[in-house]
Parts: sequence; structure tokens; C-alpha cells
Amino acid sequence: MKNIRNFCIIAHIDHGKSTLADRLLEYTHTIEVTEGQMLDNMDLERERGITIKSHAIQMEYLFRDEKYILNLIDTPGHVDFSYEVSRSIAACEGALLVVDATQGVQAQTISNLYMAIEHDLEIVPVINKCDMENAMPDEVEDEIIELIGCRRNDIIRASGKTGMGVDDILRAIVERIPHPVGDENAPLQALIFDSVFNSFRGIIAYYKVVNGVIRQGDSVKFFNTGKEYDADEVGILKMDLVPRKELRTGDVGYIISGIKASTEVRVGDTVTHVDRPCKEAISGFEEVKPMVFAGVYPIEPEDYENLRASLEKLQLNDASLTFQPESSVALGFGFRCGFLGLLHMEIVQERLDREFNMDVITTVPNVSYRIYDKQGHMTEVHNPGGMPDPTLIERIEEPYIDASVITSTKFIGPIMTLCLGKRGELVKQTYVSGDRVEIRYDMPLAEIVIDFYDKLKSISKGYASFDYHPAGYRSSKLVKLDILLNGESVDALSTLTHVDNAYDLGRRMCEKLKDLIPRQQFDIAIQAAIGAKIIARETVKQVRKDVTAKCYGGDVSRKRKLLEKQKRGKKRMKQIGNVEVPQKAFLAVLKID
Repeated sequence: MKNIRNFCIIAHIDHGKSTLADRLLEYTHTIEVTEGQMLDNMDLERERGITIKSHAIQMEYLFRDEKYILNLIDTPGHVDFSYEVSRSIAACEGALLVVDATQGVQAQTISNLYMAIEHDLEIVPVINKCDMENAMPDEVEDEIIELIGCRRNDIIRASGKTGMGVDDILRAIVERIPHPVGDENAPLQALIFDSVFNSFRGIIAYYKVVNGVIRQGDSVKFFNTGKEYDADEVGILKMDLVPRKELRTGDVGYIISGIKASTEVRVGDTVTHVDRPCKEAISGFEEVKPMVFAGVYPIEPEDYENLRASLEKLQLNDASLTFQPESSVALGFGFRCGFLGLLHMEIVQERLDREFNMDVITTVPNVSYRIYDKQGHMTEVHNPGGMPDPTLIERIEEPYIDASVITSTKFIGPIMTLCLGKRGELVKQTYVSGDRVEIRYDMPLAEIVIDFYDKLKSISKGYASFDYHPAGYRSSKLVKLDILLNGESVDALSTLTHVDNAYDLGRRMCEKLKDLIPRQQFDIAIQAAIGAKIIARETVKQVRKDVTAKCYGGDVSRKRKLLEKQKRGKKRMKQIGNVEVPQKAFLAVLKID
């Protein structure tokens, strides 16, 4: 056990984690690196150049004539995938903190670092991309020293591209990161930190052995679900699964036991033996808190069960996705899904399409609200359609976040204007170093779920970094904005919004829908309403046949007679007419600005 090191790489998005991981794999002769980002094995990850899923891999390193086993878990950097990072951190004793030499400390660098410090991980600071012309290693070193209070010679200068400093990193991993501690003779305790679905072998769970030993053929049980299985195969994780006869304390590996139902494997559960179980489950594993909710509906109603199966399989691979069934008048049966953010929602939609061939419609994303009635009872509402009658509501509370933006001083003005426009309250402003400043705001989560991040990136020319944490609920003056088509409410387009924004939003939604809804044989009235009060209206004009074309002169009453006849027909048509709302209308409402 003293020759095992479990560590992860944490950094802000695009600071070169995956490239550095490639170099570590190459220098330890684990694999031959044939192309960039070997651990990003999803097509989506390669196309977008981001890590979505954390990946575990074992390396062997010879140091001073001793063989060391290094278990690396590469983690995503984007704030929407911070749950993946928290799971990786729970399975490690140390972390490489990677900072880009050209950009310095960013928002997610700080938030992931705090997460690692909370779990008592040993931090090894690394400055990456030191080979670039615009690198500023001295300034970045000052920032890191200010952030974690280390000594200057603790910081390793490296480059994932050229391989500079990689030997120093491997040496630091062995010398500085502590080996796992545990008792091999104690009852088995193994923490599940990930799982994947294999259509031939069932569910494969990845775990770290905290105490005890697990052998092939053992009868094991999952502590929280109480289900019992035989360990058909256990082994370690390289680029492929490598079977082993046994895994001892401190090892990271996988178990295949023919599990078919996705509900039976929970990330964060503890694996133990049936005949000699442990007393309690491993603690310190946090439950996922979805931030953004959206309805996901199949385009064809008969695909509902297929969509459920697809979501269950996807949930195995992405434990931060939550979903429950719901129905909508406009869209039929579907699911209310909880996501960690908008990028997460986009990725899930894309994966449903690519991996499971599911065409889905996604409704406007929103957050969960707490609604208190006159008797003081609280109900949590994820969907504006579930709102009780306004006369019964005492108050509505919405979730707030503690938002942190790190930017260059020249962008402070536009960023403050943006945050104030999103109902933000300035908490404090601190200078990180030189011309870099951290601005903290208390903001409603609902204001950032649609387009805040995109706007922040465009006004700061891509330099500002953003991170947030939940900060409880606060009472707000919110109203439900309904969209009516010919007097019928379309529940998929309903939103809860602040009373100050309601008129403006209602007007813009009506204008947008007028451009997108195709013309029919009758007039379509598009209205925005708060309760019974109409606050905006647009009309999609009907398509009309020129019924008077055959009249060549003669009395005007002939024309009038034909027009009256047409009018009666249009009226009859309107009584039975249905308005088709195209999918792009739902998406356009998201990009209303």
C-alpha cells in the first residue's frame, strides 16, 4: 500500500489538464499517445475540446528502483460538471492544481481547490503552458502563493505540449502525495465513484478500496441498496479493463457482477462482503443538487418508454442527471429533468441524440421555487404549470447564488452593468493581483440560467471566468407569465419571472413567436398574460385566397357577398383550428435577447 498514489488533476476549463494527463501516460509508458486527449474518449469531448466525464487510469512509475502504482483521475473543468470533480476528489489523497501560465488563476481554479482542501487533499501546484510566448510564470507564481500559501520552490513549471517539467511532476506525486491509509484485515469497504453501462456485461461500477480486500468470486453487497451479487470479475483500469484476482486496500478498480437494473447502483454507495459486512457506509459523499430544470419530451409519443430507458442508462454514466415523469397539454408525456447548468443540459440532449438515437423537445429551462400558501404550507414547484392559484399564495421564494466573477480591471464597468441588470447585489470586490479583480454578487439563479454566461464571455472578450455556489432561498415578487394562442394557454412556454421584467419579456416573446409560427387559414392571436390580464398581443395574419378574382366589374354587392361567405368559412375553421408550434419556437424563446 505504501507504493500506491491516488491523485486527480483539477483546473479551470481549457488550462491543459487532458494534455498534461497524456504526457504523464507517455512518460510512464502506460500507453502510446497517438493523438491529443487520449482520456477524452467521447466524440462530443473531442469536438468541443472539453472534458465532460472524469476518467480513471492506472500508471506504473519506477522511482529510485522502486515500482509505484499511480492512479490518475482526470476531471472536467467546467462549472456544470463540478459534481464529477467532487466524486473524483472523494477517491483521492492528492491533487495536481494546474494553472495556465498565460491566464493565471481563474474562478473554477479557486472553487475546485476549495473542494480539494475540504477533503484534506495534498495540493501540488503546477504552472502549465510555460513554453508559450505570452506566458507569465512569475506573476502566476505570485497568484498561487497568495492563494494557497505555499513556498515558491513548491511550484512546478511545466508544459503538457513539450513535456517540460513532467519528470518533476511525477517525482512530486511520489514524494509529496501521501499513500492511502486503511486496514487490509478489516471488513471490506469500497467507495463507488462512477459507473458505466455495457450492453453485453451489464453495469460496471468503479470504486476505490478503503479497507479490506476484494477477490474474484466473492459474494458482495451494496450497503445502501442492500442488493447482493457475486463479483464475476474484478480488475484495474488502464485504457481498457484489466482483470485481476484481487484488489487490496488503496487500489482503484472495477467490478462486474451482471447487474442489469440501473437503480441498483448508486454513485457514493459502499461495497462490502455479504458474510462479513462493514458496520457503516463511507461518509463524506455529497448528494447532487440540480440547479436548472427543463421538460424533455419525445417527438413521437410512442417513444416515451424508450426515452425512459435511455435516461436511465445515461444516468449511470452521469450521476448528476435527475429525472421524474410529467405530462404537458401541448407535448404529451415526458420527463422533468434536473441539470447542473445549461451546458450540462445541452450535453445531455446531444448524448440522447447520438448514443440512443432519441429525438427530443426540451422546454424553457427554469429553477425550482418554494411557494408558501396562506396557511404557511410550503410546496416546491419545478414547473410554472404546477403553480397554485395566485389568490392562495402568501409568498414565493426563489433560489439565490453566491456568484464570483474574476476579470481584468478594464471590464469591471460592463460586467457590473450586466450583473445589476440581472438583479444582482454587489457583495465585495477584491484585487487578486495587478489588474485582476474578483467581484462577488448575490444573484437569483433564474437570471443566469439562460444567457448570462454567454453575455459575460462576449462583453469581457472571453477573459472573465465565472463560478457560483447555492446560497439558499429568498422571497421575491414573482409572477407567472402565460402565452396564449387563440385564447389557449401553451404550458410549455409559461415562465415565472420577476414582476419588473414581465411586461418587457411578454412583449418580446409575442414578437418572436409571431415570426416563427407559420401562417394558417385563420388569424392567430398570440397573447402574453399575467393571470387574467393581457399585457401584450401580436397577430399572425391569415393566408387568404383572393375569392373576388373572378369578378370583373359588375355590382359591388357581388364582391361583398363572396367576401362574407369567405368570412363565415374562416370563422367556422377557427372554431376547430389547431395551431402548430414548431420546435424552433421553444428554442428561440431561450435566445430571446
